[in-house]
Amino acid sequence: MSTTTQSQFFQQLKKYYTFYTGGFIAFVIVLAILEQMGLPPRWVGYIFLAATISLYAGIGIMSRTADVSEYYVAGRRVPALFNGMATGADWMSAASFIGMAGTLYLAGFDGLAFVMGWTGGYVLVALFLAPYLRKFGQFTIPDFLGTRYGGNLPRTIGVVAAIICSFTYVVAQIYGVGIITARLTGLEFQYGVFVGLAGILVCSFLGGMRAVTWTQVAQYIILIIAYMIPVVWLSVAHTGNPVPQVAYGQVLQQVTQLENEFNDPDTAKGAAEASARAAFQAQQASFDARIAALDEAVAAGNGDAFLEAQRMEAGSPADFPATADALKAQWKKSAAAAKAKTGPVSAHAQAFSGKGAEAELLKNNPDASATEIAAAQAADQEASNIKRRNFIALVLCLMVGTASLPHILMRYYTTPSVREARKSVFWSLLFIFLLYFTAPALAVLVKFTVYSDLVGSSFASLPAWVANWQAVDATLMKIVDINLDGIVQLAEITIGGDLIVLATPEIAGLPYVISGMVAAGGLAAALSTADGLLLTIANALSHDVYYKMIDPKASTIRRLAISRSLLLVVAIFAAYTASLKPGDILFLVGAAFSLAASAFFPALVLGVFWKRANYLGAVVGMLAGLGVCMYYMVITYPFFGGVAANEWFAIKPIAAGVFGMPIGFIGVIIGSLLSRAPSLEIQQLVDHVRYPSLVNDIETRAA
Repeated sequence: MSTTTQSQFFQQLKKYYTFYTGGFIAFVIVLAILEQMGLPPRWVGYIFLAATISLYAGIGIMSRTADVSEYYVAGRRVPALFNGMATGADWMSAASFIGMAGTLYLAGFDGLAFVMGWTGGYVLVALFLAPYLRKFGQFTIPDFLGTRYGGNLPRTIGVVAAIICSFTYVVAQIYGVGIITARLTGLEFQYGVFVGLAGILVCSFLGGMRAVTWTQVAQYIILIIAYMIPVVWLSVAHTGNPVPQVAYGQVLQQVTQLENEFNDPDTAKGAAEASARAAFQAQQASFDARIAALDEAVAAGNGDAFLEAQRMEAGSPADFPATADALKAQWKKSAAAAKAKTGPVSAHAQAFSGKGAEAELLKNNPDASATEIAAAQAADQEASNIKRRNFIALVLCLMVGTASLPHILMRYYTTPSVREARKSVFWSLLFIFLLYFTAPALAVLVKFTVYSDLVGSSFASLPAWVANWQAVDATLMKIVDINLDGIVQLAEITIGGDLIVLATPEIAGLPYVISGMVAAGGLAAALSTADGLLLTIANALSHDVYYKMIDPKASTIRRLAISRSLLLVVAIFAAYTASLKPGDILFLVGAAFSLAASAFFPALVLGVFWKRANYLGAVVGMLAGLGVCMYYMVITYPFFGGVAANEWFAIKPIAAGVFGMPIGFIGVIIGSLLSRAPSLEIQQLVDHVRYPSLVNDIETRAA
């Protein structure tokens, strides 16, 4: 495409998306008017869901293509600005849109690991990978691995790693889609997952990367508007300042003051909180006693009789655990949940380790001995060290994982040139920054609203949003009067991080149309990322496995038909997995980053910057890095049957990449040094990718 044609194309896109933005704002205003005229909230949700999915479907249908270049890399003609928006939407997954502010709400300072890691990762993308991969050309990351290292084995390992990383990530997105769809329509979560899946497929099924790119630009516009309006509203309500990123500092001081009151038993609020914590301590002790009794019964050979007695005591519920081990696991989970409520009101004290409260609890205990206090202080110091290690490990994994995720790196194949790829990274960072810079403000403003409006209110007059969200998922929203005083204490409130953003409009008392818009924004975030991920998996199988290794003479029609069929199969399997709720959204996303960092980063970076890296090094490095990362997750994450006692240096499974990545580097280096150097042709390829003037453009040769 000539420079003049590219400029005309850019101007047309700006005009189209300007009209689109105005139309979306007008649509929201019309719905708001209809709501005021009596349109039921559920119908508002149905309209938002139907309208946005229909819009994305329309773009997907209009972008349908049978051209291989258009299907895989959008014809390599996406301008930097719009590729930045598409990358921003691709990046702002359900975890970023839904989970980021919720993590900051629950974990405080420790939640900044996600902001720092994900943002810093784009620096690595710009410096180490994006321009070089664009210079290489081709279609996929396994393409680069297969060409750079030679042979099908590195390509095959790249395909397997891409599928594992992308599948883990896409399950998190579909899980988020299920939550949003359930809230918008009133459907059960399991059905909401598959309804949302239809929205994912219509975007990418016909047009591949071309359809996904232009749909993602549209989705970015919706999600950023939806994210900003409620937080600006809250900022004006609490501070009078419409710039929440500037105003939330003074609200943070008020939040800290309220937490100090909750922690001081000499104040009325503190006394009420202490009462609730004592009730939770009693509940924990009760569960601990039951667990001990269960162990005794099992040891004496009376496990079945004990289980039956407990079943009868519970009224023989249909979902009662079928085995003593299952019952013990349930009670241990309940005891842990109660224990989490017994410490002081401080997210900082509970982040990552759940420890750090012992010394603070003993300060006001006149019976505590010097030995007990010293032991508690030592425990607090160890907890602080554990949190610090996990914080650093998580930041590292997220940064490196960002620079390794195939669906993100693929976006830089779609730009017209290397220069546009570099500019695209800048625009990507800017558009992502808008949300990340706002997330801390949203977390603080919502926390202040909960502290000041919900805490201290009567159970008889709980706001409607509490019941609405308890109906969607009781694990996300639950308030129990543990001390039976009829007043809500903070310890009695359980709010899952995955609902903070989605519930913000209702918490702020905004019209339901804003709730629908925020849900539509979350849906756009989840759909945009899910589209890119499913396309990555389908393309890896159809292009790198089928076309490159099985049938190199396959026709274009056959290649695209296979890609679309695989897209459908993978999507259905991912939806089924998501319906099982394998973990919270943020863990699943973090796991994908750790897996990508372990499998891809060493082979990609050394493949660009070290000509000595060769076939054996890539194979050993990728297998070793991915294997260590997966092994650590299996032995430490509860969903796989792992336990915290297996953790190395108390590092949580979400940061497993901190072990896999260095093993990957060591594997590439040792494997390369133990075998002969790569061929001259491959070394020239490395020179070409890094120094464009040395050889002819590989894209021309590939074409």
